[in-house]
Amino acid sequence: MNFCSNCGNSKLEYIIPEGDQKQRFVCNECDTIHYQNPRVIAGCLPIYDGKILLGKRAIEPRYGYWNLPAGFLENGETPNDGALRELYEETHAKGEAKHLHTVFSLPNYNQVYLIYLVALSSDQFSKVTSESIDVELFEIKDIPWDAIAFESTTFAIKKYIENPTNKEANIGHLIKEQLH
Repeated sequence: MNFCSNCGNSKLEYIIPEGDQKQRFVCNECDTIHYQNPRVIAGCLPIYDGKILLGKRAIEPRYGYWNLPAGFLENGETPNDGALRELYEETHAKGEAKHLHTVFSLPNYNQVYLIYLVALSSDQFSKVTSESIDVELFEIKDIPWDAIAFESTTFAIKKYIENPTNKEANIGHLIKEQLH
C-alpha cells in the first residue's frame, strides 16, 4: 500500500495497532487503520437431471479449463444472488439455489468461496458466452477431472458425488506452503 485511501498521505506504517493482533497499514496523518480482508467468491454447482453444468473459462487465470460458475461477490449483493448472477453470466442458464453446498477457503490467496447447489430450471444454456468458450452438461462419469480449473471446483463436485442429498455445507480449504 503506497497511499492512504482516506487522506492520500504516503506516510504509512506497517504496524500492529493498539488492541489488534495483526500487522496493518496505518496512516500517520489521519490515523486510519487499513484492514485488508478476504474477497468473497459466490458460485454454484448447477444440476439438471443428475448432470453437472460446467463452463470452460474464456478468461485468465486458467483459460481453457472447466469450472463451476463463480465470481467475486458485488457490493450490495447476497451470496445467493451473486451465485445465480454468475450462473447466468457464464452459461446463460437459470435455476434456483437450493442451499449452501460448499465453503472453501484459500488463505494464501485471501479468498473464500461460497458455492450453492442450484437446480437448473431447464437444460437451456448457451454453448459460448463472454466468460466461457464452451458450456456443457456432464454426466458424473464424464467429468473432465484433469482439466478442472480450481481445487474449489474439484472439492465441491466430489462432495456432491459422495452424497448428493446432503443439505449441510461442506467445508474445505487449500493451504499452500509459502517459500521463504
